[in-house]
Amino acid sequence: MLAGGLVLPCLAADQQRLPIEVETALARAKIPSEAVSVVVQEAGAAGSRLAWRATQASNPASVTKLVTTLAALELLGPAWTWSTPVWLQGPQGAQGVLEGDLVIKGSGDPSLVVERIWLLLRRVQQAGVREIKGDIVLDRTAFRVADQSPADFDGEPLRPYNAQPDALLLNYRALTLGFAPQAGRGVAAVSVEPPLAGVDVDKTVALRAAGACGDWRTDLKLDASDPARIRFRGSLAAACGDKSWPLAYADQASYNARVLEAMWREMGGRLAGRVRDGLAPATAPSFEFESPPLGEVVRDINKFSNNVMAQQLFLTLGLQAQGVGSEQTAREAVGAWLHDVLGARADGVVIDNGSGLSRETRISADALAALLQAAWKSPVMPEFIASLPILSQDGTLRRAKGPAAARFAGRAHLKTGSLQGVVAIAGYLLTPDARRYVIVAIVNHPNAQAARPALDALLDWAMRADPAVPR
Repeated sequence: MLAGGLVLPCLAADQQRLPIEVETALARAKIPSEAVSVVVQEAGAAGSRLAWRATQASNPASVTKLVTTLAALELLGPAWTWSTPVWLQGPQGAQGVLEGDLVIKGSGDPSLVVERIWLLLRRVQQAGVREIKGDIVLDRTAFRVADQSPADFDGEPLRPYNAQPDALLLNYRALTLGFAPQAGRGVAAVSVEPPLAGVDVDKTVALRAAGACGDWRTDLKLDASDPARIRFRGSLAAACGDKSWPLAYADQASYNARVLEAMWREMGGRLAGRVRDGLAPATAPSFEFESPPLGEVVRDINKFSNNVMAQQLFLTLGLQAQGVGSEQTAREAVGAWLHDVLGARADGVVIDNGSGLSRETRISADALAALLQAAWKSPVMPEFIASLPILSQDGTLRRAKGPAAARFAGRAHLKTGSLQGVVAIAGYLLTPDARRYVIVAIVNHPNAQAARPALDALLDWAMRADPAVPR
């Protein structure tokens, strides 16, 4: 564990003033400095270069993923993998007929996207199965999570970031609609990935020859109110070119069954029964389907701030610690680890669901800075830092704007966070004189989204080789 013999840096007095350029940007945004907490420390140093309201507990939004992913890397190891066991129940005939059920037991793997679902089903076919006389049975009991609507958090049920966790999470319970203009026919061809059994999707949408692309999603007038039918009542401007639109599927409960049946049949398989929930047998599985290593999964979580993947990982920590994945067991596992790492600093930390898509999560800039300092000295430091978005180059920071983002592209690895009333950044930066700093900044205020220029000004200040002491 990180705590063994590790002395975490101590903050200097917490009354330093923010740099004047940061204060000016906050004033323009009509955000009081009291709504902001900041820590800037040299990596491995005992003191802080800047500490402003650093001990106040704040909502960090998706910066919470730093806690979840570092805990997982430390507790499980970068090479750890999820295993999804599969049973071929019943005798197999010479013509590829399975006289029984195909059983798949979920263990929380967040990486079962379309390509990997195909590989899993292909493995079944390689075992000689072409026709399933029974059912495809899904065991989802490894996680105990309350049934929730994707609309519960912000009223946006079709947003992929609102997908709910599941022990057998397939393709994030999402679909991607593709639009390919065919000017000669006056339409755009519509595709859907993955295929969904029993769902009818309009094959084309009207194509407008004139006009700019504009707000093309609104122009399409999507109607997804009927889970069995996706239709479009609008049109697409030809100027848009090829477009793709990721969506959460409206009927989350039926998603797994629809995807597995459609993909199995698309691969030439036959199914006499149906796809249903059930329990896996106590016998040894026919084979186990392994996930990519945790180090790769953590990179996807942090680079692209994938909420449901983070929640899957959070619940997995509870599953590994206590044999069942629930928010309570996950909070206990992560909480115990945090106290080992941060000591008393962990007392006020509240980790709700591991992703930051929560109004309840609380942590101070002080605690986050201490966590980043501990990570800097950790054996998993390379995997952890490599998982963070690179300023102006990839992930959620690929389109970062502002003078600091332009001047110092590639010189910072930062996790971002954003909710209504919250913006935050946390990570590491390398100054032009080759000094590495930990930086944390959290803004909790109704105008928080207007604070981005202030965060850019803070980055610019922190990057200076010989910064002036804040006045």
